[in-house]
Amino acid sequence: MSAADGDRGRGTDPLLVACALRIEQVALRSAGRGSGRGSTGGHVLLRTGMGPRAAERAVGRALERPGMDGAAVLATGFCAGLVPGMHPGDLVVADEARDPRGIVTCTGSALLAEALARAAPGRTVHRGALTGSDHVVRGQERAQLRATGAVAVDMESAATLWTATRGGGRPVAAVRVIVDAPEHELVRIGTVRGGISAFRVLRAVLPAFHEWHRSLLLPRR
Repeated sequence: MSAADGDRGRGTDPLLVACALRIEQVALRSAGRGSGRGSTGGHVLLRTGMGPRAAERAVGRALERPGMDGAAVLATGFCAGLVPGMHPGDLVVADEARDPRGIVTCTGSALLAEALARAAPGRTVHRGALTGSDHVVRGQERAQLRATGAVAVDMESAATLWTATRGGGRPVAAVRVIVDAPEHELVRIGTVRGGISAFRVLRAVLPAFHEWHRSLLLPRR
C-alpha cells in the first residue's frame, strides 16, 4: 500500500516527490527531517510501489487530494544507466521521459542539474532522455535502449509524469540515482557498494529538489 508523508506550507503550490521503493522512501524521509518547511512550500513524499501501473494509480490518487491541483511533481529513486562509463552514485536529470505513449518534456532541467551538482559535489550529473520499462533491464536490452538515445531506464518515472500532466500543464521533473550501470550490474540493492553509494546520494539531493521547486514560484520576466 502506498503512503504519503511530509509537510506542506501555506499559500504556495506543494511539491510531490514520488518514489517506488521503501529503501528510496527511507533515504528521502531521513533527508527530509527538518527540511520540508520553508519558502519552497514544503513537500509531500509519496511511495507509489513498484512498476508503471502502481505509479499511475498512486500518483493519480495523490493529485486528487485537496490542495494538490497546482502541485509540481518530481519522480525520483534509483535507475539503470545505459551509457558506458556511468557509475553507481551518478545522477540522471531527465530532459524528457519516454514510454510507449510518447514523450513528456521536463521542466527546468538545466537549473535542476546545477542544483544537484551543488548538493552532491563530486558526483557526475548526466542529462538526457529517461526511458520507461515494465521490467528490470539487463544485458543486451540495455544496449538496445541506449540505441534509442536514452541515457537511463527505470520503471516508474515516465508513468508518474504522464499521470501528472494528464489534463494539465503542471511542472514535472525526474531525477534518478544510478545504481546499476553497463560495467557495474547490480544483483541486490544494499548488498554491494554500488547500492550503498546510491542510497547516500539520494539522501543528499533533497535540497536540490526544493531549490528547483522554489525557482518555479519566482516571477517570470
